[in-house]
Amino acid sequence: MEEMEEELKCPVCGSFYREPIILPCSHNLCQACARNILVQTPESESPQSRRASGSGVSDYDYLDLDKMSLYSEADSGYGSYGGFASAPTTPCQKSPNGVRVFPPAMPPPPTHLSPALAPVPRNSCITCPQCHRSLILDDRGLRGFPKNRVLEGVIDRYQQSKAAALKCQLCEKAPKEATVMCEQCDVFYCDPCRLRCHPPRGPLAKHRLVPPAQGRVSRRLSPRKVSTCTDHELENHSMYCVQCKMPVCYQCLEEGKHSSHEVKALGAMWKLHKSQLSQALNGLSDRAKEAKEFLVQLRTMVQQIQENSVEFEACLVAQCDALIDALNRRKAQLLARVNKEHEHKLKVVRDQISHCTVKLRQTTGLMEYCLEVIKENDPSGFLQISDALIRRVHLTEDQWGKGTLTPRMTTDFDLSLDNSPLLQSIHQLDFVQVKVPATPILQLEECCTHNNSATLSWKQPPLSTVAADGYILELDDGSGGQFREVYVGKETMCTVDGLHFNSTYNARVKAFNKTGVSPYSKTLVLQTSEVAWFAFDPGSAHSDIIFSNDNLTVTCSSYDDRVVLGKTGFSKGVHYWELTIDRYDNHPDPAFGVARIDVMKDMMLGKDDKAWAMYVDNNRSWFMHNNSHTNRTEGGITKGATIGVLLDLNRKTLTFFVNNEQQGPIAFENVEGLFFPAVSLNRNVQVTLHTGLPVPDFYSSRASIA
Repeated sequence: MEEMEEELKCPVCGSFYREPIILPCSHNLCQACARNILVQTPESESPQSRRASGSGVSDYDYLDLDKMSLYSEADSGYGSYGGFASAPTTPCQKSPNGVRVFPPAMPPPPTHLSPALAPVPRNSCITCPQCHRSLILDDRGLRGFPKNRVLEGVIDRYQQSKAAALKCQLCEKAPKEATVMCEQCDVFYCDPCRLRCHPPRGPLAKHRLVPPAQGRVSRRLSPRKVSTCTDHELENHSMYCVQCKMPVCYQCLEEGKHSSHEVKALGAMWKLHKSQLSQALNGLSDRAKEAKEFLVQLRTMVQQIQENSVEFEACLVAQCDALIDALNRRKAQLLARVNKEHEHKLKVVRDQISHCTVKLRQTTGLMEYCLEVIKENDPSGFLQISDALIRRVHLTEDQWGKGTLTPRMTTDFDLSLDNSPLLQSIHQLDFVQVKVPATPILQLEECCTHNNSATLSWKQPPLSTVAADGYILELDDGSGGQFREVYVGKETMCTVDGLHFNSTYNARVKAFNKTGVSPYSKTLVLQTSEVAWFAFDPGSAHSDIIFSNDNLTVTCSSYDDRVVLGKTGFSKGVHYWELTIDRYDNHPDPAFGVARIDVMKDMMLGKDDKAWAMYVDNNRSWFMHNNSHTNRTEGGITKGATIGVLLDLNRKTLTFFVNNEQQGPIAFENVEGLFFPAVSLNRNVQVTLHTGLPVPDFYSSRASIA
């Protein structure tokens, strides 16, 4: 029941309601709090001035006009009267419940009377602190509002159910424990509040103060107060006015205040409204149950998120540590290469130093020897060795001149670490999608069929966070066979053409990304049309063909025969369409039948191997395919005649009719594949196409017998 406590507290004082009154907006206020938030209005807006001006608005009607409304400015913290030109703006405050409260324009005069009996300022206005709607009080003041006895009873039961110590009802901040209760005031006091608000002198000296526990018992045992009429305080409510939505007494009815209103017995309306409230509570209870289950789901999600976060962080740390270990290993390998190059350079330079040192010692010794020889004064002895010494000096000099004095190794290290790709990879290091997409949802309201085409639409679930790179749409063969892919791409809508008429298809879709493929969606059953509705196709017709009547009527501008096809092709089922002869001059021989999409368009239908046709003049007809004429049949056409074409792909036959009579035998057999309705005609003929027709009854009955 603790969750109900906010419903039992006054929005102004934040404490449990004391003598609550009901405002016309159905919100409640303590009677004392209602008095505290009264605001005095200009004289021109008083009920008396409005009655004098002839206004028919009731004193307690909410004033929906802007000039009588009171608004709270949520941003500035100030409220103002929109139409009271002379009324100053009144700063608003917040009650303990967080709603805005408008303080009185002036402090009420001190009085020892109860809030209901104390006089209110003239022309007072009260504003509901919860919905901010305002109204002007009449001469009755606060006594004009009904008292909420039901709310008082609920508060009593709630307080009795709490085992905690009773608190003072007048403490402003943290309520202290009550020490006494006044039976007359029906208020619990702590010692400081009792001395301040209930001094033992004057009229209050006769009040009986009892311990809080005894006061709780006496309050529980006190008889329930009976709700009385606000206009006639000595009369109990006995009836209910349906239009005013309020209880009334017999005296109200006798005075004629509700003479034109529907009035019902109080007990009957009490039971009816209880029933309505119970029904409303059932729906609210279901929502509350769903909310509780949803909260459980959210709390479970919190736990799962925390667990997944710990696991994911551990995985991330392990992956980064592995990268760091790999980098350290590569660092050691590169350092080893640098050390090897370092040792190689030192060896080469040291070997050159050793070789050069030996050579220099030999050269220096030769030079010193030669200098000593030059000092000798014996010409013959000198000449005996001078040629050899000269050769040795030149040879030694030549040895120094062959790159001996050039370093064999540079001091620079010819190595440059290319770390830019690795740095770029580190900067690009990011999370990739590691989950397959969620299962797509087929949007049934956007899926439909037309003729032998099906349009399907799908979407990702609303809370899906895994992106899909594309979708795969699959249909079966219309006979319950295996599914086949009909679309692969990023779009979420697809139209599939060329399906069989009067067939049932099953469709499903799945999503995919780099990680994998989602499960299939629920299977959607699609039914194609039983009969075909189509028109002639301007896109594939010869340029001499002239179209009209929404492409249902055609003629030609040439004296030569030209071919025009229908828009819809058939590969399965039984199909029937008719053509009426609108104009027939000079006895031409138009041709009617079926053809492949690549039939020749500049010659009579049936001249090539792509068409199967019947051509007919005013006396007779022939069947023609691949320029082969067969089955001449008497009976021709005139203006107004009707040509019927029946393509039975179940039996693989093509049959023609003239004026609802079969023309000759079955024209062609063993026809299979994809066929388009076709006509060839010249400028002397105009025909109109009629589609969506059922198979003739006589043919259906004959086919069933066969």
